[in-house]
Amino acid sequence: MITVATWNVLHRVHAENWGEDVVRPWPDESARIGAITARLAARTERVIALQEVSGDQLASLRDTLPDRTFHTFRYPRVPKPRRGPNPLRDPTEYLVLLVDGPSQQVAAESFPDDPGKGALAVRIAATLVVATHVSGDRRRTRQLARLAELAAAPAVLLGDFNTDRAIVTSALGAGFVVADLPPDALPTRPSTSRWIDHVVVRGTVACDAAVEDVGGLSDHNLVRATVTVGAGG
Repeated sequence: MITVATWNVLHRVHAENWGEDVVRPWPDESARIGAITARLAARTERVIALQEVSGDQLASLRDTLPDRTFHTFRYPRVPKPRRGPNPLRDPTEYLVLLVDGPSQQVAAESFPDDPGKGALAVRIAATLVVATHVSGDRRRTRQLARLAELAAAPAVLLGDFNTDRAIVTSALGAGFVVADLPPDALPTRPSTSRWIDHVVVRGTVACDAAVEDVGGLSDHNLVRATVTVGAGG
């Protein structure tokens, strides 16, 4: 059994470029970064996948969580402010997997058609765990096909898929299952009332999936689940 979570923590440059509401209650990015780190430090999941992690956020996490194993992938693209000064000391952007216990990184790549999206895969015992962030347009079809190639069973995919479960399930193909959320689950992206962050399994079973309110720290809420290895079809 593996407990997992996924959260798009919102890179500050993206937040300001797209006018996300989160910038208003958190004018000081260092304070928001500290609050995100504190929330993650309190999590008990064995594996946590993070998207849109800035270099500043990553440094804060490393300082605060020395007992966790960090697997990271730095995107080739570096977000650039469209107006005003850069709010970050280190504006690079990462996919991150935080793991409690032994793990081995086996793959890390950006998608060929989007240098700011990609996949990061680690092996935990016999299970492949993949953190991903998928583009929100037609490029997703090719990207999801690549994830299907990468995620040989048993596997768990965690991330911001930028689309709903039906499209994810259809594009990934046979053998992949998106974890069910309760009928009254909070949206994973509240501002759009959409469920676009998912736990997806292949050759395993996910249960007890839920969405947790992050209190306005990001434009995405956190999704968690429990994965039972060896129980899949």
